[in-house]
Amino acid sequence: MSGFEASTDSEGAPEGIRLQKVLAGAGVASRRVVEQYITEGRIRVNGIVVSELGRRIDPEHDLVDVDGTAVQLDVSKRYVMLNKPTGVVSSMKDENGRPDLRRFTEDYEERLYNVGRLDAETSGLLILTNDGALAHVLAHPSFGVTKVYIAKVEGTVLAQTISKLTKGIELEDGPIAADKARLLDTSRGSSLVELTLHSGRNRIVRRMLAAVGHPVTELVRRQFGPLHLGTLPAGKTRELTKIELGALLTLSRRDSGVAEAPGEQENE
Repeated sequence: MSGFEASTDSEGAPEGIRLQKVLAGAGVASRRVVEQYITEGRIRVNGIVVSELGRRIDPEHDLVDVDGTAVQLDVSKRYVMLNKPTGVVSSMKDENGRPDLRRFTEDYEERLYNVGRLDAETSGLLILTNDGALAHVLAHPSFGVTKVYIAKVEGTVLAQTISKLTKGIELEDGPIAADKARLLDTSRGSSLVELTLHSGRNRIVRRMLAAVGHPVTELVRRQFGPLHLGTLPAGKTRELTKIELGALLTLSRRDSGVAEAPGEQENE
């Protein structure tokens, strides 16, 4: 539920709620400022620019964006970024008794779940939310959200190896190529490599680097779609900013109608 109650006409049919009230309640801006946005043509409902100040909407079903950025009208939804430490499995309850994600969600009133997975020995950015629709779209392999990883690997990585990663290599489950790859550092028999890819295939980063002769010793996900880990310490959480949330919702709505394809959730 969005937390808004729609008014009704004399026949009892819902008329919706004024757009100004809904967006003010969602924390976008004051009603007066929202009216200004409307007159400037900066607000769309279901992809159509709103031109009348008296426009009413159904917050339960209508999709609103301001300046092309999606707005979450349901204030009961929560979105949290976690820097998952190593040694923690991406599950709310591990059947083998290993450390899981419950320790990071117990302080939130809502029941939060992880979007996708990182394997136990991979650290980095993980989204926790109670928005099931968004979680489904972003975690599904067919959606192809871009992710950026930094891997510490064995050996000295050469320029030819970086080129091979972007041109494509053959794995047991088919060919794969990184969207981008670059060498960050080399010292004392190890190298730091940054990989950008949109594949959701199981443990794909580790398998790619092992295939080119550089097994991963440490792996961290620094970016997920428009979200950046920044300086968030390992084992800490924070709520997404309005700008981050808008960017994430815009991304999820862009191709939310994508056909489902068989495949595993990511597990890098």
